[in-house]
Amino acid sequence: MRPLSRRRLLAGLGLAAAATALSACDRLGRSPAFRNFLASGEWLSYRVHRAIGRSAMATEYPESQLSPVFRTNGNTRPRSAEYLRHASQGFADWRLAIDGLVDAPQSLSLAALRAMPSRTQITRHDCVEGWSAIGKWTGVPLGALLERARLRPEARFIVFHCADDFGGTPYYESVDLVDAFHEQTILAYGMNGIDLPMGHGAPLRLRVERQLGYKHAKFVMRVEAVKSLAETGQGGGGYWEDRGDYDWYAGI
Repeated sequence: MRPLSRRRLLAGLGLAAAATALSACDRLGRSPAFRNFLASGEWLSYRVHRAIGRSAMATEYPESQLSPVFRTNGNTRPRSAEYLRHASQGFADWRLAIDGLVDAPQSLSLAALRAMPSRTQITRHDCVEGWSAIGKWTGVPLGALLERARLRPEARFIVFHCADDFGGTPYYESVDLVDAFHEQTILAYGMNGIDLPMGHGAPLRLRVERQLGYKHAKFVMRVEAVKSLAETGQGGGGYWEDRGDYDWYAGI
């Protein structure tokens, strides 16, 4: 039997908590008291991770362990006319915006992002729905982009605004600065040695390897630095979080 590492223990606790939360939602989802209880569990998980694992690394794998099939989930083809125009032109004039609480707002082409120092990592994607897959990702470290934009001291969270939508509401997600500056947190433009496919979020998606899959926002168009999440969506920090389906912090 393999020894129980800190990461395996946290991953087990995180996945168990997610499974418990999902099953509980079926029975008790309408109970404010139960939702408050789940929120306290999220807060505890977040504090534990930050106390003992601020710089812990997600496991990286050899290429021999790449999954033969890496399923897509969520939206696989945004409907916006702007996005479809960019896609039809190979994202030649697409730009990533970095703004909010920064002193040097950025507007970066895909070519400019590809010309920057990159990171390649082979990691496991764990979906809250119960499946996982190992993929190879190449992209720009998010921390390097934030340093280029020069975050203001009051910035506390990074929000990702995306091209896809659910019922007309554009998708959005967020992370704190610990995850934003973690060396394995990248904005990926490549997957398994090729350009990022549309189904996986082309031209750019977030890889925040120490969190569950729904945090890995696809079709990223804009990166915004904010002081709080109160004015992002309904204040929960993400599209699914605002609908009460998932916790904001999904660390594993």
